[in-house]
Amino acid sequence: MTNIVVPELGESVVEARIARWLKKEGDRVEAGEPVVELETEKIDLEVNVETGGVIKSIKRQEGDDVKIGELLAVLDESAAGKPASGPNGAGAAAAAQKSAPAARAAQPTNAAAEGPKATPTAKRIAKDHDVNLGAVQGSGSSGRVMKQDVQNAIARPAAPAPSVPAAARPAAPPAPRPTGERSERRERMSKRRETIARRLVEAQRTAAMLTTFNEVDMTALMGLRERRKEAFKKQYGINLGIASFFVKASIAALRAFPRINAEIQGNEIVYKDYFDIGIAVGAEGGLVVPVIRDADQLTFAQIELAIRDFAARAGDGTLTLEDLTGGTFTITNGGVFGSLLSTPILNPPQVGILGLHKIQDRAIPLNGQVAIRPMMYLALSYDHRIVDGREAVQFLVKVKEFIEDPGHLLLES
Repeated sequence: MTNIVVPELGESVVEARIARWLKKEGDRVEAGEPVVELETEKIDLEVNVETGGVIKSIKRQEGDDVKIGELLAVLDESAAGKPASGPNGAGAAAAAQKSAPAARAAQPTNAAAEGPKATPTAKRIAKDHDVNLGAVQGSGSSGRVMKQDVQNAIARPAAPAPSVPAAARPAAPPAPRPTGERSERRERMSKRRETIARRLVEAQRTAAMLTTFNEVDMTALMGLRERRKEAFKKQYGINLGIASFFVKASIAALRAFPRINAEIQGNEIVYKDYFDIGIAVGAEGGLVVPVIRDADQLTFAQIELAIRDFAARAGDGTLTLEDLTGGTFTITNGGVFGSLLSTPILNPPQVGILGLHKIQDRAIPLNGQVAIRPMMYLALSYDHRIVDGREAVQFLVKVKEFIEDPGHLLLES
């Protein structure tokens, strides 16, 4: 007998939730085959068996919270390969042996019917609504089918009018609520959402968090991007965004104010002489912060490629625990959702987070005249226990200077 237990889940992750059993008691499994899906605060993962056998007993049920090393099920390896027992005994085994060629012949058809790769959530929704995944166009990396792809397939009319593009069709209005009906529904928080809620409260309770603001004129940066975008894309195969400039500007400012790149451990300040920059990304189950390691040693193109890769893998659920652990400083861009101004919350144990916002034309005084310029508000939330207000303000001023003079930033890099 072999125990199937909760595996190591990565740095700082000690608990998971059983999302779905892929096998049931009595099922045969092959070595390396997944038997259960676990949901953690950071990613979802499958637990595979190391040897073949039969699932003898399942100890924990779907929805249970479990810890590392906790028993999930018991696998009987001695039952692997044994003929079926019971009233029919050898007759059943003989019938199975006789039909084996036919079963093997049918396998390719069954495999093809499974359709493209899909996230566990997409598979569950497709099964619940009798949607053929093979007919769904995946929007994830490598064509992986996402939750939204299945939902779009469910909502799509059977025969849309050919003259109206799908993207231009307005969403169907919700059905009117019957008069007098006041229904409610309850939905258990996902493991990730529970962790986000807990960590946000902890961040405000344990840190002396303050936020300081500034604004930056994006004219020079946008002009540089416009001049270089075609050559950059031709050379690297990717668009030149603004994120890489803010990563580089933040690193230059962190060098000038190293306590914003540090953390508190007990009564000590731990200074980091490396720059692992977290980039907040909105994902299906909640915000995740994958980390660009040693970002100070990367080029603009390498940073842009890393961010694009993170966004794609956050969308299709393939980020790893290693992608999401660590980090010395975080950048979050609420502007992509239209936010004009916000106060980002710290990502403990980090003591600084930079918030970017929507670029909007505004009237500003310039050389004694009123000018219309593309402006962005910047916000730095910081832990006042080790970062003084003067440092925080000067940090933002430094970022502003680099962004408004990107040529100087290139020299610094």
